[in-house]
Amino acid sequence: MMKKTSKELDYVLVPMGMAVMVAYHAWLLLRIRRRPATTVIGINAINRRIWVRHVMEEASGKHAVLAVQTMRNSIMASTVLASVAITLSSLVAALMASGVAHGIFSPGAGDGQGEIVVGAVGETALSIKFFAILVCFLVAFLLNVQSIRYYSHTGILVNVPLHAHRHRRRRPGLAVDYVTATLNRGSYFWSLGVRAFYFSCPVFLWLFGPIPMFASCLAMVCALYFLDVYTEWDEKPEEEEELNGNGDGDDGGAAACHEQPKMAAGNRVTPQQDVV
Repeated sequence: MMKKTSKELDYVLVPMGMAVMVAYHAWLLLRIRRRPATTVIGINAINRRIWVRHVMEEASGKHAVLAVQTMRNSIMASTVLASVAITLSSLVAALMASGVAHGIFSPGAGDGQGEIVVGAVGETALSIKFFAILVCFLVAFLLNVQSIRYYSHTGILVNVPLHAHRHRRRRPGLAVDYVTATLNRGSYFWSLGVRAFYFSCPVFLWLFGPIPMFASCLAMVCALYFLDVYTEWDEKPEEEEELNGNGDGDDGGAAACHEQPKMAAGNRVTPQQDVV
């Protein structure tokens, strides 16, 4: 009866832990779409657009070296994560094929081995657990490979100056939009790859039972909330006026601040706020 009750914990706590993770990321996606300036991902996307516009508007091309170095660093970060993911995938696959892990986490023949695990410890259950870990690492590998792909495209596109698009009938700002979208896709794939590594931690603790897995899901959600949410960037209008020197009621500072984007010369593209 005790073994049956412990096995039923997997059917209750594991879906609950996954539901907590999925619900948090659904909430985060909704917040990014509605209020991007209150999330780290949205703030980074806004600043990436400003950076792309700044690099492409420089006619002399003096920022080209900086752009290449920035893309190289991003590619190296994705390459390291992809290498780690495929290495861990190979290790997990080797453990599954050799059967060594089954001897560690399965109950022994009267020697008390495997009794530390609460929950399903059968051969089928362990195969499912190891397969879930393998899927996490494979997904992380594929996402980081896609991130490398988009970063490589951005390294070329961002060095094309805006004045090279003047012969087109469309406005040059479309080039900035396209390069920004490409760079953001690379960053999004990188973020998803990191999330796959995060998600592998609760799945790995599932080997020791559903209770550590559920507890790690709750701890992971709490930690990710403090890493993903940043509300100080989304300032109130009166706070922005004070920062612009308009705290004493003078409208001159605010007028100058609103007129500054209109003074851009030539084909300079004014920044778009809250664009993800």
